[in-house]
Amino acid sequence: MYMAERYSRTAKPSDLAVAHCNFRLRGEESDGDEAFVRAWCARKGIEMYTAAFDTAACASDSGISIEMAARELRYAWFAELCREHGFDAVAVAHNANDNAETMMLNLLRGTGGKGIQGMKEEGLVPGAADVKLLRPLLRVSREEIHRFMTSEGLKWREDHTNAENIYKRNKIRNEIFPLFAQINPAFLKALGRDMAHLGQEHEIAERYFRSCALPSLEAGLNLRSLMTLDSWEWLLFRLCEPYNLSEETFDKLVALLKSGLTISSKTFESPTHLLYIKGKELYAAPRI
Repeated sequence: MYMAERYSRTAKPSDLAVAHCNFRLRGEESDGDEAFVRAWCARKGIEMYTAAFDTAACASDSGISIEMAARELRYAWFAELCREHGFDAVAVAHNANDNAETMMLNLLRGTGGKGIQGMKEEGLVPGAADVKLLRPLLRVSREEIHRFMTSEGLKWREDHTNAENIYKRNKIRNEIFPLFAQINPAFLKALGRDMAHLGQEHEIAERYFRSCALPSLEAGLNLRSLMTLDSWEWLLFRLCEPYNLSEETFDKLVALLKSGLTISSKTFESPTHLLYIKGKELYAAPRI
């Protein structure tokens, strides 16, 4: 509500609308959230769009986590709203804490440079190349948001599951970050600066990757030619990213190439693909 409150002071009601998702995960509490937002929009004269999802069923049917299902459902709906009603962009309320949590999660997952550079203030709605995504609060901490709400006498609703350490993100938020704050009270700003620098370094690395003009693994990659290039291990990691190799499997591939052995036939498996060496070439193909 912080973002909507700030926006409502500087924009005409006709310039914006509020989109609220009810993921039906917390029973009466979820319905209470929707009623709270609806009442606020009515007082401000701002149009509100709502959608209710059976998030648990979607996650089960797709074989993905509840969090991922909720993410896919909301962004697909946000993009649909923009196209249907002519809105220029979707603004979401990710803040500095969210960004730091995401960085730590990605670091623990081993996502490489792309994952640890954090979220961008401007981008595109995931899965929708024609809809702009804005994160105007990305440099604002959760504490600053709470201070603003309190100073303005504004009410908000708190998701009770934020205090539960069921999810990895909550464990980082509730257990790890308080320790970081003891070591460095300004750790959020420090991580924010690091993410900005890592983002710039990632762009430099991507330009190098493109300049190498390497073929996709579907077409076949000459391994001997690859290994003559600077930072060939990173180039190989970058090429293998779309094929979901585990870190352990990728390390085995690199160790095999470094061994200097003559290799003419070897297969590496991921949940979605088979990567195989045939002669001097490395190929990728979908699992059947």
